[in-house]
Amino acid sequence: MTLAALAALVLVLLLAVLDQTIVAIALPTIVRELGELSHLSWVVTAYLLASTIVAPLYGKLGDMYGRKIVLQIAIVVFLVGSVLCGLSQTTAQLVLARGLQGIGGGGLIVTATAVVGDLVPPRERGRYQGIFGAVFGIATIVGPPLGGLLVDHLSWRWIFYINLPTGAVALFLVGAILRSRTPEQQRTIDYLGAISLSVALTAIVLCTSLGGTAIAWASLSVTGLLVLAIAGTITFIVAEIRADDPILPLGLLRNGTFAIACAVTLIINVSLLGSVTYLPVYLQVVKGQNPSASGLQLLPMMLGMIVTSVASGQIISRWGHLKPFPIAGTAIMAIGLAMLSCLSSANPIWQTSGAAAVVGLGLGMVTQVLVLAAQNSVDFKDLGVATAGTALFRSLGGALGVAIFGAIFANELHTHLGNVAPADSDMISAAASSRLATLDRGMHTVYIESVAAALRPIFIFAAGTAAIACVLACFLPQHPLQRAS
Repeated sequence: MTLAALAALVLVLLLAVLDQTIVAIALPTIVRELGELSHLSWVVTAYLLASTIVAPLYGKLGDMYGRKIVLQIAIVVFLVGSVLCGLSQTTAQLVLARGLQGIGGGGLIVTATAVVGDLVPPRERGRYQGIFGAVFGIATIVGPPLGGLLVDHLSWRWIFYINLPTGAVALFLVGAILRSRTPEQQRTIDYLGAISLSVALTAIVLCTSLGGTAIAWASLSVTGLLVLAIAGTITFIVAEIRADDPILPLGLLRNGTFAIACAVTLIINVSLLGSVTYLPVYLQVVKGQNPSASGLQLLPMMLGMIVTSVASGQIISRWGHLKPFPIAGTAIMAIGLAMLSCLSSANPIWQTSGAAAVVGLGLGMVTQVLVLAAQNSVDFKDLGVATAGTALFRSLGGALGVAIFGAIFANELHTHLGNVAPADSDMISAAASSRLATLDRGMHTVYIESVAAALRPIFIFAAGTAAIACVLACFLPQHPLQRAS
């Protein structure tokens, strides 16, 4: 792969990952300007939903028509969505624009990762996947501070406009330099499979994102979403069995390497939400750090991820074997998450950063390596589908993690506070409001101790799921990486 082609793919990944990390910092400002706090979650959910349901379709289209044209279309759709996000005057407009942006964004990571499979033999892909893992880490580090600077000195709209110059350069490089292998075999789109999968994924993402927060778990709405998810899944399975050219061949799930790689990907992303989402809660609420300081405390986790991602990629390319890395990575993640479960209000900040660094070291040995394992286990004609499959399970893992950890935290906090305060106390709802600052010193201490206690089961559960992923990774078949595509 040429340096220019690598630069094009890196820019595409930066577009996708930065957009996921830079938006969160601007949400409070967006709410103050546009209002409608109750619809705030849809700004995030719309992008997550759209990008999840289109990922398998991008994989199939890339296999059918070549990755280059599909990647160009995804970039254009993403940039149009970014412009509309920046121009939005109401929350409803912003939500719709984020959905369009997600339709483009869903193809960026999937297609860019699959392009590596087009251009690089399996034996050499490790070092490039390692570089991509480092890009993920760097974008995660840079995103929040960059978002804060844009919001403070320009406007929240610039967190979307900033995509335009980067996207324009990426689009030019992709068009001028990238070459894509186009299959000679004529293939068709499995429309019923695509629609039924979209329905099932939409219901699952909405249920896990909104259930227990915007919608009560016991409500008819959640029940209806669950029924829709089951019906969509059954229809999808039947459609894939009958389709001549299925959008996500069920035969891939009989491929041991692909099935285990997807299962570990899903579980790892469930457990990862425990550290990424709730570590800032611990640092800001329990330890009293401001957002900027808490972001700096998490740098060791991202730096650890970058180091092991690049190093493991280089070693895999030279050695030709990858199985030890997801086993070691998930084990190290489990250890780091177990260390986080021991934190309390009395622990010094450096212990938090140290445990987070251990999590990052493990994570860097897993995420991109599993994509490489899935790609290496399939024929070239299914390369895009296999890459999209891992992206699909990664998104599902994230959505499930949000639901699971959110429910654990809410229930544990309510239980701990209920033991020391009346049910109608302001302390019960302090986490979701500004009332925490108004509590007297004694009640404030009780509250932060309760938050620390409520966070402990989250990290225990996350460590347990990482340990399960480690056991599953041990069953990953050992296949030497091929030297030719």
